Amino acid sequence: MKNIFLNLTKYWYLVLAILLLLFIQAYCDLSLPDYTSELIDVGISNSGVEHSVPEYISEQGFAEVTAFMNETELSDWQDAYSYDEELGYFVLKDEKTEEWDALDEEFSNVIAIAYMINSRAESEDIDLSAVDMSAAQMPDISQIDTSQMSEEELEIFKQMQQSQSGNALLDMRNALEEQLSSLGSSMTVSMAKYFVKEQYEACGIDLQEIQSSYLWRTGGKMLVMALVMAAAAIVIGFLASLVAAGVGRDLRSSIFRKVMSFSNAELDRFSTASLITRSTNDVQQIQFVTVMLLRMVLYSPILAIGGIINISKYESGMSWIIVLAVALVLCIVLALMIVAMPKFRIMQDLVDKVNLAAREILTGIPVIRAFGREKHEEKRFDEANTDLMKVMLFTNRVMSFMMPALMLVMNGISALIVWIAAKKIDAGVLEVGAMTAFVTYAMLIIMSFLMITMISVMLPRAGVAADRIKEVLDTEPVITDKENAVTDVHGTAAVKFDHVSFRYPDGGENVLTDIDFTAEPGKTTAIIGSTGCGKSTLVKLIPRFFDVTEGSISVGGVNVRDMSVETLRRQIGYVPQKAILFSGDIFSNIAYGTDDISEENIEKAAEIAQAAEFINEKPEKYKSPIAQGGTNVSGGQKQRLSIARAIARDPKIYIFDDSFSALDFKTDTALRKALSEKTKEAAVIIVAQRVSTILNADQIIVLEDGKMIGKGTHRELVKNCGEYEQIARSQLSEAEFLKSIEEGC
Repeated sequence: MKNIFLNLTKYWYLVLAILLLLFIQAYCDLSLPDYTSELIDVGISNSGVEHSVPEYISEQGFAEVTAFMNETELSDWQDAYSYDEELGYFVLKDEKTEEWDALDEEFSNVIAIAYMINSRAESEDIDLSAVDMSAAQMPDISQIDTSQMSEEELEIFKQMQQSQSGNALLDMRNALEEQLSSLGSSMTVSMAKYFVKEQYEACGIDLQEIQSSYLWRTGGKMLVMALVMAAAAIVIGFLASLVAAGVGRDLRSSIFRKVMSFSNAELDRFSTASLITRSTNDVQQIQFVTVMLLRMVLYSPILAIGGIINISKYESGMSWIIVLAVALVLCIVLALMIVAMPKFRIMQDLVDKVNLAAREILTGIPVIRAFGREKHEEKRFDEANTDLMKVMLFTNRVMSFMMPALMLVMNGISALIVWIAAKKIDAGVLEVGAMTAFVTYAMLIIMSFLMITMISVMLPRAGVAADRIKEVLDTEPVITDKENAVTDVHGTAAVKFDHVSFRYPDGGENVLTDIDFTAEPGKTTAIIGSTGCGKSTLVKLIPRFFDVTEGSISVGGVNVRDMSVETLRRQIGYVPQKAILFSGDIFSNIAYGTDDISEENIEKAAEIAQAAEFINEKPEKYKSPIAQGGTNVSGGQKQRLSIARAIARDPKIYIFDDSFSALDFKTDTALRKALSEKTKEAAVIIVAQRVSTILNADQIIVLEDGKMIGKGTHRELVKNCGEYEQIARSQLSEAEFLKSIEEGC
């Protein structure tokens, strides 16, 4: 898992920008429920009145509030207002938000108490304006009907009736504050705002205009927040895709560069199919998870923590519902993962099995048809396909329970919140807007945990892919340059095998043992032997596809291990046993081994390789397209183009690894004759199965079980090497065999 995050270090600045944008998006997302709550509670319920301290207050209202204040509050209250004689009411001096909020905090309780007393007095038809509040005189309690009072209110009024001192109203305030504290701060503020609305009406202020202005202003803020959130989400998506695409590009480039540095030992260790899978499917897994990581995994904790902080501001007493919801979500996801996760692992193995069967069948269609095994192969593929289908159906059915179950939890939690909140609203301890905000925050928190659990399904699979890629990138190739490797070689290049032995890295026995010969410039050295005797392995040691186990190989008097790999291979024109062409055209394939070559040299190389005839027959000649793998040309044409590619490079050493096997005798003879003129100063090494191909070789090496059992010309070997004589007699007629000896070959 760590490897996934390490891939992001190169793009730390983009990740930082995404993180910043995620905080902006989360801030906007978390602000909208608060605005919705205010829109309901302030804009609709309280006619747009935002503060519990009025901006304008009548003389009577001013006196009613001051009656319940202590000396400190009275001083602050009087300092906050100035009387406007022209308007005939008091006006708030400082309308700055910070100052106004401070006044709200200081005077909300006393204003709510004034409203409660005023409301009771109005219900009992008592004129409080006639009461000398400044003298702290109380209205005549005996005039109030106590039959409708609750026990708490009756007790308060009894205390007021008993008290005749100047502190009676303050005592009454203390009693009412205890009652207010049981209702909650939101109801206290709401009652204070009712008092404010009454004062605005008394002062002739248009409440409808205040409400309309507030709704438009708040709605505008919500619109801006939504637009900012949408813009942030778009930019985050773009940057996340940019980072993921960059990570994918970097990983593919790194894998490709690493694989290009691999020797055959590393290629055999991983296998071609595995390396292709790692550079395609595994990289795609990481790329996909990287986008999810930057868009969801980072966003979910921010949203969840922010939602929990915001929801704690509402003194609703329903926080336990959020804990219950998160616990239910985690239990459902965990249960489904326990059931489905093992099947996911089995499913990956079955996908490999289906791919293997499909690849074998598609590759072997000619053989399958030739032996009439279509039904057998169809059955084999159907079995693998059916096994995969059953596992996929099981996992899909299990996972299909997730969304209905989670939706049931979310809707059930919403209903539970509304049910409990309705009772609290009825009791006067919660407002409708607060309930709406609580429901929204609850859904945001649940969705955050849901996103985290959903992505946790993808992370293990991506983690495995990252580990597989790291395994390739951490593999150090066996074939490397020394610190002071030779990079400049002049003159001809003789190839000398000095008592060379070789075994494969995972092999227990030598494939080649004590090979000792020299391939001199201007001469042809042929290697022949039975199948599996090590001929191809021997020539692969020259360009260092493998390193020798014992002994040494030198080119031009320099040990190949002391020479840089690039310098060594630049001197070699190698034609592999299996001719390989690349997609493009004929010209690009012949010119593949050189950076800059003229058309004239390309045509000359094609003529020597006996390829010019079939090339010129094509309508587009050297611009004729070559399909991937050279599937649109014959085996012989493919070999001739491969030989032309080596000739065009004009190397010092030619290696032909059984490269003439697909040619007819006429073409083979013409090619070797033309080639002898081209390679007069080069060392030529030919691996062959046919004796006729190497009759004119200056030196023939006979191998058997990886050991040299003969070295010399054709005539010498016929006399001195029984195994070579058997090979020659098996391939040549008696007349041809005798003629080859008589001509002194």
